[in-house]
Amino acid sequence: MIIHDSPLTIHDYKQTAMINQTKRLISLDALRGFTIAAMIVVNYPGSEDSVYFTLRHTVWNGLSFTDQVAPYFLYFVGASIVFAYSKRLAEGTPRGTLYKKIFFRSLKIFAVGTFLNLLPYFDFQNMRWTGTLQRIAIVFFISAIIYLNTNWKQQAWIAAILLIAYWLALTCIPTPGVGKVMLEPGVNIVAWIDTKFLPGKMWRGTWDPESILTNIPSVVSCITGMLAGRLMLSDKTPNEKVNYLMTAGVFLALAGYFWGLAFPLNENLWTSSFVLVTSGFASLLFGAFYFLVDIKGKTWGTKPGIIFGANAIAIYFLAEMWALIFYEAKFGSVSLNTRFVDALSNAGADPKFASLLYALLFVGLNFIPAWILYKKKIFIKL
Repeated sequence: MIIHDSPLTIHDYKQTAMINQTKRLISLDALRGFTIAAMIVVNYPGSEDSVYFTLRHTVWNGLSFTDQVAPYFLYFVGASIVFAYSKRLAEGTPRGTLYKKIFFRSLKIFAVGTFLNLLPYFDFQNMRWTGTLQRIAIVFFISAIIYLNTNWKQQAWIAAILLIAYWLALTCIPTPGVGKVMLEPGVNIVAWIDTKFLPGKMWRGTWDPESILTNIPSVVSCITGMLAGRLMLSDKTPNEKVNYLMTAGVFLALAGYFWGLAFPLNENLWTSSFVLVTSGFASLLFGAFYFLVDIKGKTWGTKPGIIFGANAIAIYFLAEMWALIFYEAKFGSVSLNTRFVDALSNAGADPKFASLLYALLFVGLNFIPAWILYKKKIFIKL
């Protein structure tokens, strides 16, 4: 493995690129797309009142399937950063040019997220400034800048320091106005900072799950993916890469579990233990996919993920637009999702199953434009 004690130079990147020939990883492309599909499933059930428990966000402490989707996406964003920018540096692209591209891409993603928050009424007085795309934009910007200016050891140290600092902040700083440390909904240092510095409307009224302070550990979710990406561009054998990924996954998940006994897993606070567990699981998933798909060549079933992943942010945006028709518009005083779930429920189907089936059909609807874009080789890069 090419290891450096200082940020990589253009020569280093060229050497790495020569070793690896920058071959695309089918597993990474597919996982990025499957994660977007999972986001759509959990965001758009047929009925908010009829959802399987693991397809809901946990109310507070805990870990459901839904809680893991966003950190997985940030992890795969981190891995993608390595492949994208190591290639550009190898081609001799000046860092100043890359900084501009990173800034404007982040700005565009943030602007799209803000636009989606304004739909459908464009109520600027009650505007929400935070959200999934806004977090992706902020995390991508910070992580990409870190990647261009540090080596993998420095990135690991940054991740560790940020997680420990965040843990100390939440468990040692009393909530102002309360006089003691609190980790309850809306009564913690994270929520207090939002009430002081976050403009506009908050998702939960007095607090927001995509808060200012939680961007700190969210960056670590991305850095862990960057470390995985750097492993993939190393000169280690494919089997060694799998072993390292799986070993790291087990270690991170275990470390997060035991840290969680004192600092509970919590997506709303994006706790340090939550970062370790989800990054550990993401590493295990990446390792398993890499072994099956890229090493063993078992690519069956990966195409839908690759198609979704090719225009991931664009499809997420499109899903939000489709939702105006399928969830907001009324057809005979009832929305389409309600009609679908009610019809199946009246026919004897479990309402939760009907709700999940509708979500899967909604994913299928979004797959159609994704497939058309992919077939025409149109890749929308925000």
